[in-house]
Amino acid sequence: MRAIEITQPGKPDVLQLCERPMPILKPGELMIRVHAAGINRPDVLQRMGHYPVPPGASDLPGLEVAGEIVGGDLSGTPFKEGDMVCALVQGGGYAEYCAAPAGQCLPIPAGLSPLEAACLPENYFTVWTNVFDRAGLKDDETLLVQGGSSGIGVTAIQLAAALGHRVFATAGSAEKCAACVELGAERAINYKDEDFVQVVKELTGGKGVDVVLDMVAGDYLPREITCLADDGRIALIALLGGAKATIDLGEVLRRRLVISGSTLRPRSVAFKADIAASLLKQVWPLLEQGKIRPVIYKTFPLAQAAEAHALMESSTHVGKIMLQVL
Repeated sequence: MRAIEITQPGKPDVLQLCERPMPILKPGELMIRVHAAGINRPDVLQRMGHYPVPPGASDLPGLEVAGEIVGGDLSGTPFKEGDMVCALVQGGGYAEYCAAPAGQCLPIPAGLSPLEAACLPENYFTVWTNVFDRAGLKDDETLLVQGGSSGIGVTAIQLAAALGHRVFATAGSAEKCAACVELGAERAINYKDEDFVQVVKELTGGKGVDVVLDMVAGDYLPREITCLADDGRIALIALLGGAKATIDLGEVLRRRLVISGSTLRPRSVAFKADIAASLLKQVWPLLEQGKIRPVIYKTFPLAQAAEAHALMESSTHVGKIMLQVL
């Protein structure tokens, strides 16, 4: 099969088209003939040598795919050969065939193409487990999304808004802020010329937000603590602004704040299967009803994965960058 491999840690041009053997399936895995795959920030970090591959996972990049089931261990699953699915995988998505645990596969929502469905797994699994499971966003609580124009951000804004929450977001340009509002954010804050703490406090009558989805960390963390409501929660999922921060732990104690961090890739198949079940029940109907939608910024053929990574690193996109494989 054709695939994209990381020839050595480095810049986007280290991604090269190659020929690889077909994946060897493990028990409980399905073989997917890949139609499309998503580009995600962890792929960039892996390419640069900053995101080690979990033991037993493919060294090929790519954490989400959509395509046709062409074989595998179908016993006890709701699937059959020929079914079209999207899947969260530990690696190997930048290829014509990919192995996926059956529990991490979901049917393509009615009305969506394989390309659109390949946008879903990494972002929706991540947002659901962090915003709704770990941070417990509920009832009439409010959400602040840092990096609202990213794939994760676009997903979090749409999903929280569709479920009835007030959502605020940060972005780095007027155009990106406008896109966040169009997707459901009540207010988008241009972090280059506005103070998100001040704006959030004004919008919430001084209370602050209940949950922050943070992909930045670094010096954002103490400011996020300031703009949290009492009993507020920060869900930390990336460190784009740095891995170290100085925070006032007294404020964390006094106001009963919670800061949690997680990475999804090394979690167990059973853990991810539970998320998939929640998505199928609570999120897939919203996609099929058109209440939320995939947002694709640009699509590249498989052989142009390096160009796709260069675009990801430019941070000029709004939504997802995709690879068309078939």
